[in-house]
Amino acid sequence: MKFGGTSMAGSERIRRVANIVRRQQAAGHEVAVVVSAMAGETDRLVNFCREANPLYDPAEYDVVVASGEQVTSGLLALTLQALGCKARSWLGWQLPIRTDDAHAKARIGEIDSEALLASMAAGEIAVIPGFQGLSDDNRITTLGRGGSDTSAVAVAAAIGADRCDIYTDVDGVYTTDPRIVPRARKLGRVTYEEMLELASVGAKVLQTRSVGLAMKEGVRIRVLSSFVDGDDDTGTLIVSEEELGDMERQLITGIAHDKNEAKITLTDVPDRPGAVGSIFTPLAEAGINVDMIVQNIAHSSGSTDVTFTVPAADLARSLDVLTQAGEAIGYTKMVHDTRVAKVTVVGVGMRSHAGVAATMFKTLGARGINIQAITTSEIKVSVLIDEDETELAVRVLHTAYGLDAEVAA
Repeated sequence: MKFGGTSMAGSERIRRVANIVRRQQAAGHEVAVVVSAMAGETDRLVNFCREANPLYDPAEYDVVVASGEQVTSGLLALTLQALGCKARSWLGWQLPIRTDDAHAKARIGEIDSEALLASMAAGEIAVIPGFQGLSDDNRITTLGRGGSDTSAVAVAAAIGADRCDIYTDVDGVYTTDPRIVPRARKLGRVTYEEMLELASVGAKVLQTRSVGLAMKEGVRIRVLSSFVDGDDDTGTLIVSEEELGDMERQLITGIAHDKNEAKITLTDVPDRPGAVGSIFTPLAEAGINVDMIVQNIAHSSGSTDVTFTVPAADLARSLDVLTQAGEAIGYTKMVHDTRVAKVTVVGVGMRSHAGVAATMFKTLGARGINIQAITTSEIKVSVLIDEDETELAVRVLHTAYGLDAEVAA
């Protein structure tokens, strides 16, 4: 069981979490719990680091920010004990959760689960702080923002859990954001691949890394709310495509949107072999992820325009990298635009059905929404549009693919 920051925000909410955990143990389950820091706490600790030293040492940064989860794990163990349960906290270094030494963005290597399993078998509830681990040189590491989801999936894999329940402030995965489309439907089951695509293109329910790890390790995930009382059938189950089966598979599972995109266009790039490589190689070396790419029709002058998107947070760095590589690339002008958004339709049913992209383009065209770039995979189609038209695009596509619920949620 994993509880996010909003679920752990204060004594009253921690008490509610403790009761949810106690009910699972009372139902005969052996339980391990992974917790996030209280909502807003990690931001507060990060600001302390910046105030102490703007060029902070990532290893010491990890020592500071890992303390948020240490507090909530101890408090939940104390609260469970007050309810008459046997419980103890296990910090990242006590298991240990072994990671590489990439401080502030560490990746989990292995988890020694022997002592943890013995404790759980003896009826003790294990409470584990998410987001943290231990490097080979015994320094505390953190997994990057949102890393508690990954911690939970990794612990579930290490102990061979039947399921990993991730409690958050929403009661499952919806066909799209219910704040934009009140008729959005909650999905009973979603495949790992669909959730991976939805998470990577803007759906904020789960962290992308956690879904990728669950898919690799075969960990079944259930997403549900800690603020809504429910039983084992509530929420959304994320499983393999084999477990989902053909009967439950639908053409389109969901529609996601992401406004954190920036578009860059380089004009008059020489139309010759290697020219495009001279653009994207320096960006890759700078660790900047390029998403959509459009190369326009060549001009009569023997040049072409190249348009692509990068995360909005990486725009300034991208412009700097491209300016420095300007001579090698040979472009005439560089223009950028942050008033763009990416809208994506996702569904494993696309593999066996034609016409998904055509429906998307026709629907958007009918509402006068201009498509600036397109990218596809086996189970998704993404388009880049003007940011102001995001909500309209999501609503009309949701209807066009038959995803609207009969009655508003």
